[in-house]
Amino acid sequence: MLLTEPQWVTGFRHALIRMESFMAGASLLLLLALIFGQVLARNFFGTGIPNGDILSRYMVLYVAFFGAVLAVEGNKHIRIDVVAACMNPERIRLLQPPLYLISSAVCGVMTWAATRFWYDDWQYVADHERWTSILALIIPFGFFLLSLHFLLGALFSPAKVDRES
Repeated sequence: MLLTEPQWVTGFRHALIRMESFMAGASLLLLLALIFGQVLARNFFGTGIPNGDILSRYMVLYVAFFGAVLAVEGNKHIRIDVVAACMNPERIRLLQPPLYLISSAVCGVMTWAATRFWYDDWQYVADHERWTSILALIIPFGFFLLSLHFLLGALFSPAKVDRES
């Protein structure tokens, strides 16, 4: 049985969504500016932005993770549920919590593995490359946010079930 969402959870969710929306938008704008600057620098000055390629790769990860989290919260994430297309909305609503709980557990395991991988990288990375390890924190943080949103979706009843997604 799904619980009714308390007011503090609703406020927490809205704060998370605001932060994630800002980070996704800022990451996308930074990525576009970086790529545009890189193209201009290469075409007009014959050089590129130092480490611009590395930074743009990490910005893609930021956009992807924050976008994925926003998709989960809006119930617009990618699903592999062919059977759900043939089910009525009530059954879909009953199946959603256990599936979200499984998704939360999988993302939790991915958070743990990514954190261990990141920490191992942090211990052995060269001093002049530490900034890339700091940027790589998006991987465990992104999986943590996904796990958190799936867990909140499993515990508390959604506003509606979107059948068309």
